[in-house]
Amino acid sequence: MASAAPVLLLDQTDSTNAEARRRAEAGETGPLWITARRQTAGRGRRGRSWESDTGNLFGTLLLTTRKAPAEAAQITFIAALAVADLLDGYAPPSLVTIKWPNDVMLAGEKASGVLVESGAHPSGGLWLAVGIGVNLAHAPTGTERPATSLAQHLRGDIAAPPSPETAGAQLAQAFSVWLERWQALGFEPILDAWTARTTGLDGPAVARLGHETVEGRAEGVAPDGALKLRLADGTLRLISAGDVFFGELA
Repeated sequence: MASAAPVLLLDQTDSTNAEARRRAEAGETGPLWITARRQTAGRGRRGRSWESDTGNLFGTLLLTTRKAPAEAAQITFIAALAVADLLDGYAPPSLVTIKWPNDVMLAGEKASGVLVESGAHPSGGLWLAVGIGVNLAHAPTGTERPATSLAQHLRGDIAAPPSPETAGAQLAQAFSVWLERWQALGFEPILDAWTARTTGLDGPAVARLGHETVEGRAEGVAPDGALKLRLADGTLRLISAGDVFFGELA
């Protein structure tokens, strides 16, 4: 069995990703999970704040790699698979899906988010900070798309969601399995497992990409995980990052 990286639990930090960055820039190489009972400045993608209610899981895996940046970015798919495995242990697995590229959903509502940051490591290669937030006990309100928590979707034989400490250890173990598979076999088995859990890859979609919004029909993903979006004029756009909404044209 793949061995999980050690887990450091902080009582409070600004954000686990920021703590990972500081450690990397100071020369730490990991692998190390940094978790916190409370974040004072949690962040999501595109600079959004990430609500940090106690009882939820906030964690970042710090590691270093010699992979090229484009290949290293594949780790975001590993993160989504690891979160899905974690939720499978407590919710009916039929409710657990992934929304491209790395949002993990429960009954169609967002239960987790992933933020991967990277930089040049002082000793060479790249440092990666794989930040993961999982709504275990609480979900934020007033979000653009509905959010939910694991507590709202527990199986009948499960009385309560796991503590952040328990969930952190289980996430670290699930992540290590997928990470080892990626390192040994490459991206294809990761993408296959991810695709099997992902909905919306063959229907209408809207992508917000910085300064433009494009809409069309999703046609699956490219071998590197980029979303293939067929526009109304017949051209094919490959979307590697952005906010994508599936199943509707807005």
